[in-house]
Amino acid sequence: MTMQLTLALHRAQRLFPDKTAVVFAERRWTYTQFLDRVARLAGVLKGLGFQPGDRVAMLSHSSDRYLEFFFAAFWAGGIAVPVSTRYALPETTFLMQDCGAKVLLVGDDFVEMAEALKPQCPDLAHMIHAGEGPCPAGMIAYDAALAGAEPAPDARRGGDDIAVLFYTGGTTGRSKGVMLTHTNCMANSFGGMVHTKLDSSVVGLHAGPLYHAAAGSRVFTNTLLGATHVVIPRFTVKGVLEAIQTHRITMTSMVPTMMTMILNEPDLDRYDLSSLQLIGYGGAPMPVATLEALIQRLPHVRFAQAYGMTELSPACTYLEPADHSLDPAKVHRLASGGRAIVGCDIRVVDENDRDVPVGQIGEIIVAGATVMKGYWGQPEMTAEALRGGYMHTGDAGYLDADGYLFVSDRIKDMIVTGGENVYSIEVENAVLTHPAIRECAVIGVPHDIWGEAVHAVVTFKAGQSATAEEIIAHCKTRIAGFKCPQTIEVRDEMPLSQANKILKTALRSPHWEGRARAVN
Repeated sequence: MTMQLTLALHRAQRLFPDKTAVVFAERRWTYTQFLDRVARLAGVLKGLGFQPGDRVAMLSHSSDRYLEFFFAAFWAGGIAVPVSTRYALPETTFLMQDCGAKVLLVGDDFVEMAEALKPQCPDLAHMIHAGEGPCPAGMIAYDAALAGAEPAPDARRGGDDIAVLFYTGGTTGRSKGVMLTHTNCMANSFGGMVHTKLDSSVVGLHAGPLYHAAAGSRVFTNTLLGATHVVIPRFTVKGVLEAIQTHRITMTSMVPTMMTMILNEPDLDRYDLSSLQLIGYGGAPMPVATLEALIQRLPHVRFAQAYGMTELSPACTYLEPADHSLDPAKVHRLASGGRAIVGCDIRVVDENDRDVPVGQIGEIIVAGATVMKGYWGQPEMTAEALRGGYMHTGDAGYLDADGYLFVSDRIKDMIVTGGENVYSIEVENAVLTHPAIRECAVIGVPHDIWGEAVHAVVTFKAGQSATAEEIIAHCKTRIAGFKCPQTIEVRDEMPLSQANKILKTALRSPHWEGRARAVN
């Protein structure tokens, strides 16, 4: 049977017709209402000339309408294109030109940008105002359009048909549209359900930006479960904590930066988090010291880590809740990304794609149902990434004897100092065990003798500090001397990517400006 994302909505409506499906601010929709609104939005799209395979984009903060956008795109037989709210106008213009979207849904904060886009995007025929304020001239009012539309029949596209184009951040070059199919997205959801043992009782908080694959994929998982979606417009520490307390959230997903911010919230103990059962995390390396602190601070909460990338829909491994243990026999697993999800095969290979021995570092490559169809309009880049039937992740790591994957670094981010390879995650974990350190990012900077030197950028916990000498001495008690930072840079805050990850490219660029990198 062909996998179809809209089947999740049909099932949920039949089994739980009167259950609250979506909560956003003061709005509540049952599954019957949710399905009807999706079908009506699909009807609006069809009335605008939308054809199978056409693209519809959304530029907005997260809301209930974002969920309707995803499923209406599928219902109408098209492709959903979430647009980063952190892109500048040139980046957004490139994305819209690249994907050729015919329709753009626009939130209140992005009306001005959308109007600037229109003359530069010849394929863009219609804009729908999906905000709360008055509808701008020249745009279609969202609720009025739904009220006047007939529900469209479900196009029933699925399988290898493209469902979503998630654009990568473009931090290493031009932004790429990652083509994820219905099968890709559903396989990812099934993996999450199996490895975290989720069911329809979930009340899930969407805390991350829905334009990002890690957060967006959770929309599909929760709908497959028939769970309740609670959406907040954007991540703030207090917003998340208040939502958990108010809506009795049982699970949420975050990137490690978000979890660090919550752990460091001075008023954390004032919130009732007793309903919270599971926190999923991924999207960036999780410092072991932070994870241990969270396990101790929230002993009633289970944790599950997914490792992957947008091209993997986005997960290929899970570190299950049972592996999040401080038991001396298991605690080493906290530094891993877990084991391959059902339906995936993970290998670690050398530069010739030959398997390396257990425990030896190489490139992580992945085959399975979650592997993307390819890059939109980039056949040569697709062929290179998917050569031999495996997605070449560009990540370095190793497998242990039990099949746990330990991710060492991005291969391109590996620091080569005096002929020795240094993997930044290991150094970051050492620095973060210092009691004064809140965040740490380790990069390679130019060195006239060693080629590169290990450089740590840190932020301090409130009211705390340490000298560079103290931090380096502390690291020397935990890792080999050649791995320790030679220099320390203190910042008030870290630069963050659109997905709230520490942006190492921004930390590196001042050090390498005007240089041809001689190593790495």
